[in-house]
Amino acid sequence: MFKFNGTVLMPSVLTLIGIPGLESVQCWIGIPFCAMYIVALFGNFLLLVIIKSEQSLHEPMYLFLAMLGVTDIALSTCILPKMLGIFWFHVPDIYFDVCLLQMWLIHTFQSTESGILLAMALDRYVAICHPLRHATIFTHQLLTQIGVGVTLRAAFLVAACLILIKCLVKYYQTTVVSHSYCEHMAIVKLAAEDVGINKIYGLFVAFSILGLDVIFITLSYIRIFVTVFTLPQKEARFKAFNTCIAHICVFLEFYLLAFFSFFTHRFGFHIPPYIHILLSNLYLLVPPMLNPVVYGVKTKHIRDRVSKIFCSKDAS
Repeated sequence: MFKFNGTVLMPSVLTLIGIPGLESVQCWIGIPFCAMYIVALFGNFLLLVIIKSEQSLHEPMYLFLAMLGVTDIALSTCILPKMLGIFWFHVPDIYFDVCLLQMWLIHTFQSTESGILLAMALDRYVAICHPLRHATIFTHQLLTQIGVGVTLRAAFLVAACLILIKCLVKYYQTTVVSHSYCEHMAIVKLAAEDVGINKIYGLFVAFSILGLDVIFITLSYIRIFVTVFTLPQKEARFKAFNTCIAHICVFLEFYLLAFFSFFTHRFGFHIPPYIHILLSNLYLLVPPMLNPVVYGVKTKHIRDRVSKIFCSKDAS
């Protein structure tokens, strides 16, 4: 690491300060964050075990839910261990390349989750609007292709962000990152030179993945609602609508937090920095915690299986 005219040339180590302005209480903030992480791990692992063990759950809707669970476990694990190391053990330093790796993993899993939510919306659309064609369209081969496709889409688009940072950013104003994890814009803001292309590409990735996914998911649910309300039987309408409630809850929690965090981070110039960071942290920790809870409560097959597991333990 070399210093030149007050700038740093390609730093080897960065320092994550955690939550700016709340350094004195970070140890206490780490407690609910750790609790959310434990709930996320337990809930998603339980969901995966149930789906794997129950042959009747080897259907597209539940297999997509398993993909979502794996992504949630990976996403929360990418962020929390290092964050707790900052909050509890005062270990803020991170190697620059490791920081870029963490950034790639976090944004890749975020984007993958968005792609899975889109696939789940399309699955419900076909199941409700074209039920006779659902089994022939959503085969296990297609599910595998969708899983690989959304992961590769995210991995390659986010990888370009890393390449732009490594190739175009040579000088840094500081090595102190005002964040609790390695986030794209937080790293770009360290640059001591014009990084307009990095910011523009970051916005392009956000729109081309999250933005387009939201548009297609919204269109899918609009079409679903139109079909549901035209069903002749009231019971059929209720059953069709009930199958979508859990998906809608997960969709809203993920994207509302995502866009609220995104817009406050880029346009909320008068909002204190610790609000930005807390929102970013909650965006990564709350959906992995709530997703298995929502599906466990709203999906009868999963709810019954969970009840059977814990009731049998109590009986023994």
